[in-house]
Amino acid sequence: MRVFAPVNVTRSLVEPEHLFIRDFKTQVTPNDTQRNTLIIAGIYILAIAILWHTPVLNKILYPFKLLTVGFHEMSHAVAGVLTCATIHSIELDPDEGGATRMSGGVSWITLPAGYLGSSFIGACLIACGFNTNASKVASLVMAGFFLFTLWWARRNLLTWILIFSMSGLVVLFWFVGGGIALRYFVLFIGVMSCMYVLWDVIDDTLARKIHTSDASAYADICGCCPSRVWGFIWLVQAFIFFALGVIVGLVSFKETAAQQKEDSSHFLPVPGSHSGALSITPNVIFISVISLVLGATGLL
Repeated sequence: MRVFAPVNVTRSLVEPEHLFIRDFKTQVTPNDTQRNTLIIAGIYILAIAILWHTPVLNKILYPFKLLTVGFHEMSHAVAGVLTCATIHSIELDPDEGGATRMSGGVSWITLPAGYLGSSFIGACLIACGFNTNASKVASLVMAGFFLFTLWWARRNLLTWILIFSMSGLVVLFWFVGGGIALRYFVLFIGVMSCMYVLWDVIDDTLARKIHTSDASAYADICGCCPSRVWGFIWLVQAFIFFALGVIVGLVSFKETAAQQKEDSSHFLPVPGSHSGALSITPNVIFISVISLVLGATGLL
């Protein structure tokens, strides 16, 4: 008679789960390059929070606030197109507001698309900010967004000025350090977009109720929950997108800085340079950014 050794069924069933958890922990553990990226993202968050509430200095963020408003309005427009709406125009307001005028479509989809879309865009840019080549791809995708926005906002001069200024920064940073400056710029735009969603929802919905806000309009359509409830839901969603952007960046882009520099030199390199990058000093970058900010805020 054969004797069979006992099989630990419980262990065999649990092991895959433990392996998945252990592997996930390994994947989200940052290497040195990713740790530096996280530190810079943290500095961005702190700097944005300080500048946002500091008189005069808050003008430094003005063009980037307008850009995130553009993401918000563009998300409304894309949702409108996907639900068969006719987009009449996109407008950006000098007071950091915006409006997307459309007819038709499905309101319960187009209304929340502004916050959902802009926080999703921010999360994608944060993830791409962990890798130089991914940042280049993200810049090309942003260029597509800019073209559509210009078409729908062709009568809005402020939108044209903003988009051409941001496009100039993207081109400038593409030339610096093999795209390293572009990576940190994409990371900043992603952090700024997510932060703007968080602050705008809190300011317009939770801290004070604005009857013309997206949450108030959505509450009027649904009728089941007040605007503050929808604002809180969108706030939680924005936090989730922010976290997912960081997690995707940690899991997907494990290359070191040296590896990224080497890969970048072979992927859409800068024409006419031996290493795929031109040498531009930090002073040139600083002066260019300050000139953009002053020009956008009307101080020049």
